[in-house]
Amino acid sequence: MSAAGDGRAPGAVDGVHVDAAEADVTRAEATRTVAVGLDVLRLLGVRATGHHGVFDHERRDGQEFVIDAVVHLDTTSAADDDDLAQTVHYGVLAEQLVAAVERDPVDLIETLAERLAALVLSHPAAAWVELTVHKPSAPITVPFGDVSITVVRERA
Repeated sequence: MSAAGDGRAPGAVDGVHVDAAEADVTRAEATRTVAVGLDVLRLLGVRATGHHGVFDHERRDGQEFVIDAVVHLDTTSAADDDDLAQTVHYGVLAEQLVAAVERDPVDLIETLAERLAALVLSHPAAAWVELTVHKPSAPITVPFGDVSITVVRERA
């Protein structure tokens, strides 16, 4: 495991050999580069009932899904002009996320996460998104606190 604890081989960053200290700096620089000049809108804990899953009872009965959307965007012009149209309207986004969870059942929460990330990125102000789908009532036979998938996507 690398010094960053990410499970990669020591000295490898995306398949390129570097020493451990350089690997940690490279990862930190990559993260910082993405975030420079961007603001963060966090819409956390959006709840919706969906009929997603591989089991018949999940499709039939449905269950609660919880969505966290962390949207990276530049809000400078919206703030300067005090103009909602130049940012992401979080009330509208919340309603869209709920509607997207409630429609068209899929087997995997990974598929649902991709759908929701694309929805967030359909907002012109959104540059990239970290989108988490929680499935707190997943059919797991042992006690657990949560199961979730997080995808990070950027505007193409």
